[in-house]
Amino acid sequence: MSDAIHDNDRLIRRLYAALARRDGGAMAACYAPGASFSDPVFPVLAGTEVGDMWRMLCARSTRIRVEVIDVEADEVSGCADWQAWYPFTGTGREVHNVIHSEFRFHEGRIVTHVDEFDLWRWSRQALGMPGWLLGWTPLLQRRVRTMAAAQLTRFRAG
Repeated sequence: MSDAIHDNDRLIRRLYAALARRDGGAMAACYAPGASFSDPVFPVLAGTEVGDMWRMLCARSTRIRVEVIDVEADEVSGCADWQAWYPFTGTGREVHNVIHSEFRFHEGRIVTHVDEFDLWRWSRQALGMPGWLLGWTPLLQRRVRTMAAAQLTRFRAG
């Protein structure tokens, strides 16, 4: 990789800058039609679901601080390590999430985005004692995913 900053590096930074502004529309514009997204809470999203997820999260958020630590990108792929601090809307509890993102690009837009973070660590912060006791279990993790999917479905229905 050359020392010059690649346009896809700028795209990743633009995505997280939009998150910091809670601008879900600007985030959605970073993705190609038919893009896919996956993380421990939303394991399989595709197409307009991706942008709608970001719109929902930004609309529900009262505040968020985002810090991008490291970004690497070329014509085809990229990655970023970043952190987010925010109150979880379901409980009001403060969360500090540490995330690693992997991207694939096509024609200047994101086509694949995979976020990795420790769901048990997240659930301990977001859910308190239930997260501490059960956050590592498939049962609670499935419940978190089910609730998130239902919230996205309601958001998309208007």
